[in-house]
Amino acid sequence: MRTAFDVIVLGLGAMGSASAFQLAKKGRRVLGIDQFSPPHNLGSSHGGTRVIRQAIGEGDEYVPLALRSYELWREIEAATGKSILETTGGLIIAGATTGIPIHGAKGFLEETIRCAKKFGIRHSVLDTNQIKTRFPQFNLIGNERAYYEPMMGFLRPELCIECQLFLAEKHGAEIRRNEKVLELIPSSHEVLIRTSSGQYTAEKVVVSAGSWITQFLEQEFAGSFKVYRQALYWFDIKDSLEPFLPGRFPVFIWVFGRHQDDFIYGFPAIDGFGGGVKVASEQHAFQTNPETVEREVREEEIDSIYQRYVRDRLPGLSNKCVNTTTCLYTSTPDSGFVIDFHPLHSSVLIVSPCSGHGFKHSAAIGEVVADLAITGQSSMNTKEFKIDRLGQ
Repeated sequence: MRTAFDVIVLGLGAMGSASAFQLAKKGRRVLGIDQFSPPHNLGSSHGGTRVIRQAIGEGDEYVPLALRSYELWREIEAATGKSILETTGGLIIAGATTGIPIHGAKGFLEETIRCAKKFGIRHSVLDTNQIKTRFPQFNLIGNERAYYEPMMGFLRPELCIECQLFLAEKHGAEIRRNEKVLELIPSSHEVLIRTSSGQYTAEKVVVSAGSWITQFLEQEFAGSFKVYRQALYWFDIKDSLEPFLPGRFPVFIWVFGRHQDDFIYGFPAIDGFGGGVKVASEQHAFQTNPETVEREVREEEIDSIYQRYVRDRLPGLSNKCVNTTTCLYTSTPDSGFVIDFHPLHSSVLIVSPCSGHGFKHSAAIGEVVADLAITGQSSMNTKEFKIDRLGQ
């Protein structure tokens, strides 16, 4: 069994699987290690669907990653014969006076529109009546308008990971599942990784461990990453399924209040997860950690989101919840990504592009990480993702 590699990737979720694939594709000797058997439902890369969009209201620096990811997802589909990206069209709805920050961005609707214009992304802006006419499934409350992007849609996260790990192995990567990393020891000439099954060395190590990332960082850096539990819900449809199927019902993000959690997002009804419509919000008030997080969704949580967010805005959905799950957000103070070499160890790459909006970019991030690990630089601009901006 080989124990020396060019690059070792720790954690094989969205970012790790993409990095392992792209590194192997570029001919590097790659080892990917995960303490579980990805794809799994214990981290941040599951739940059947993830939003993908081209205009990114969180900031211009994300758009090249999003656009490149669209290309790469299609290449992965062609290489595997799997369907992982579905364009359904998507809405971002907001009231005229709504300005709450989403993923660190204020004025999310306006920023998305500005971004679409800047990058020439096909879109339209709908007023209240146009939204009601085109998408009667939404019960608008007050004067609201929307950004509509025809290329917006969803990814199938579990399948994305499965396909990229398959391709990584096809290109020669060694993937070790159900193997826990116990220690990361950098030195001047290599990095030693000690696991539950043995030890390995590499010239470079990519730390893409999601909510476990703090276990591999010194306290002075670990403090910049906070973990939050999020609950996902699938609500049953009262009458006809037809209005909520892809092609009739868009992916959506709906901002409607003045507080950080006053928004929901959702998807059309697709196979799996009970066949309902997936709806969720976000919370950043209560921190947790991946070892002790409450995995089950309580009945009072289901009732709360239905009464507060779903009942009046999506009247076609019943209060019957056909499925639930939880996932973990690993967030920085500004909700931005970290894609950077460790400040103290030039052989260690920290890859934590999470904060609740990372998955859509992950294919391109894998390509960026591969270039950084091999040459120390990338054609993509990553200056906004440096760790030193966090002030540690």
